[in-house]
Amino acid sequence: METYAPGGMLWLTRAWMVKDIAWTDSLAKILYSCTTCNNCVEHCKFRFSDDVVNIIRSAREEMVENGLVLPGVARFFRNVEATGNPFREPPGHRGKWAEGTGVAQYQGHDYLYYVGCMASYDARGQEVARALGDTLLKAGVSFGILGPDEKCDGNEVNMLGEKRIFNMLANENRETFTDLGVGKIITLSPHSYNAFKKYYTNSFEVFHYTQILRDLIREGKLNLSKGFNAKLTYHDPCFLGRHNSEYEAPRDILNAIPGIELVEMGRNRHNAFCCGGGSGNFYTDSFGGGEDSPARTRVREACETGADVLAVACPICMTMLGDAIKSEELEGKLVVKDICEIVRESL
Repeated sequence: METYAPGGMLWLTRAWMVKDIAWTDSLAKILYSCTTCNNCVEHCKFRFSDDVVNIIRSAREEMVENGLVLPGVARFFRNVEATGNPFREPPGHRGKWAEGTGVAQYQGHDYLYYVGCMASYDARGQEVARALGDTLLKAGVSFGILGPDEKCDGNEVNMLGEKRIFNMLANENRETFTDLGVGKIITLSPHSYNAFKKYYTNSFEVFHYTQILRDLIREGKLNLSKGFNAKLTYHDPCFLGRHNSEYEAPRDILNAIPGIELVEMGRNRHNAFCCGGGSGNFYTDSFGGGEDSPARTRVREACETGADVLAVACPICMTMLGDAIKSEELEGKLVVKDICEIVRESL
């Protein structure tokens, strides 16, 4: 237990740095098992609490600089650098999800809709991307996408310790945004929101889509009269909640929809349990699909509320928790839906 706890990771990192212990692949697996969910930062009682995740990220940077990363992590870096996404999919396919939707290429719109890697290439994520696109169109929002010109935001590259590739992505994205005159960005993924807000030198405003939809509902631009009849629980994404302190916008949306009975899991908001997908684990799968994996633990917590629907606001959470429902054999009892899908179904 102590080995994989934040305190254990910090002791091992220090021991490696001062050469009390030698480097091993086992140590790499331990340090890369951290999802950078920020739970330790939220609950640590020591004066250096704000830097716990930064220390782990810095140790990973040292590992990258010394060529000590795990094969799966190295493959993640190579794919992102070569193709602009971790799946090594053709960049030209990035905007295919939008075909036939009426969503246009960005040209001087009020907002850039930044979709991200998962929702651009993952089949389930593409459904979510279309749901948000449809909802923004129905609300009359002026927005466009980058399509094949979009590149990875670099959040997971940064969290995994590859500063060179992250800086490359950040510079290329900033140049694209500047050349197009982008002033405001709506992100589908909290991971993109985190990267743009915290690690880019911004000449633009960045919003997570739940913040935009909440305001559209308050302004009367989305008619939710159809409603959505379900008992529902909400899973807080780590990069929206603990990393950026946005807990209420998703709940405000859900509470505004007629027919929804919102019930909370025991662990929610600042104490919410991570789905296990952060820091590239949706790709490298450090935890595997075992019974004690974070995602399977989380869907069991959702089931304990008696909810029919597990609402999420992140494409990575969608994938991790959707797979966990299958592994737990809960299909037919619990379904994962993104909040933007629930809003679209309520219009």
